Amino acid sequence: MVDFENVSTTGLESSPVVEALAGLRANEARYFKNKYDHVFTVEPAASVPDTVEYVHRILREERDITFGSKPLEATSFEVEGVRWTYVFYESGLSVNVLYTLEDGGKRAVGFKLSDGMDVPEELAERFKFVRQRSKLAGTIRGSYFVIKREY
Repeated sequence: MVDFENVSTTGLESSPVVEALAGLRANEARYFKNKYDHVFTVEPAASVPDTVEYVHRILREERDITFGSKPLEATSFEVEGVRWTYVFYESGLSVNVLYTLEDGGKRAVGFKLSDGMDVPEELAERFKFVRQRSKLAGTIRGSYFVIKREY
């Protein structure tokens, strides 16, 4: 369970931006608690390889993106008819897939960069990032693309 009141770096210690990545993860936890009353939990990425592969498959098939950074944690859950899947990477990157289960709903991949990390080379030339301030995560830079296929 990710605590957004007492931010912990547990599970993210190998990241060079560990504090910012922990804040980014806590920011997501706060969002889901406040908007959906959902408790945001994560597992070590190695424990949920199907979850990580789901995200990697969408990235490969939709935009031919493969990250060199190691996945540290991941989660997948359904809230109000939407499947949310997250992977947090050692570099400080967070990738989330929003996938409405009903046909015709919103489906997108979002990227969030932890404060202090460079834009990954896999994304630098292809996406523009907007800035958002967060009490938990400092400055978050984010971008997204719409999913076109069925997953």
